[in-house]
Amino acid sequence: MTNKKIITTGILTLIYIVSFLAFASAVVVDADYATVYPGQDGKVSIKVDNNENFDIESVSLALDLSNVPFSSIGSSEKTLDDLDEGDDDSATYTLIASTDIVPGDYEIPYILKYVDAVNKSLTYEKEGSFGIRVSAKTDLDFSVEIDGNAIVGEQGSFSVEIINRGLGEIKSVSVQLIPSGYELLSKNKVFIGTINADDSDSASFDVIYKSINPTISAKIDYKDFDNKDQTKTVNLPIKVYTREQALNLGIIQKPSYTFYKIIGLLILIFIGYKIIKRRRRK
Repeated sequence: MTNKKIITTGILTLIYIVSFLAFASAVVVDADYATVYPGQDGKVSIKVDNNENFDIESVSLALDLSNVPFSSIGSSEKTLDDLDEGDDDSATYTLIASTDIVPGDYEIPYILKYVDAVNKSLTYEKEGSFGIRVSAKTDLDFSVEIDGNAIVGEQGSFSVEIINRGLGEIKSVSVQLIPSGYELLSKNKVFIGTINADDSDSASFDVIYKSINPTISAKIDYKDFDNKDQTKTVNLPIKVYTREQALNLGIIQKPSYTFYKIIGLLILIFIGYKIIKRRRRK
């Protein structure tokens, strides 16, 4: 092969490659960012835009769900209209996330196929992916635990527990009390931080109880799995007793006088010893 033929062949090959790349780049795929929940379905709309001066036909768009924890309700491959230059079309898919999927961001691969409307012998494939988020619904439970005895007029403490029953973590958790029926001895707001799924954490407070059976009003601030600020106010009743009630119920015991009797006896013995010692000196 002469040098002239080699050069000519190279130029033609380069023109074909450039033409192929230009044609392939003419098609833009854009997907709506969808959010679904474990075990639930959501719709994803994908737009194919022919934004260059090329006409294409026999356009099909298939989702590759073989290696992702999603399935399709209905066909995972859609056929679109022929797209002239500047035209666009979209396909909608219904995806369902598996029940045991871990919340987070996932990439769904796709394969776009189309044919050159001018030269139908030229077929093209374009691979890509789009993002989909599996979120976690917040499911919180609350309780209050009294440390020691809760008696009116006496110092005590209690803990407000936050239980995360959801599938995703919550972050920047803080507990702020709105005192009523007790006096706070510690600060009224405690920062907890992150509580993972299927876990719990608590904030403790030192108080003096002022009335029987107060309600613990607490404002819980946190960021949910989607990093959105959330606030929840809870009212948790607790049982506080008067000292008389606590004695009658056996929660506390009456003071034992045996100790004082022993002390008194020791004092009498000491005084008697001193008297006897003085008399002996005289």
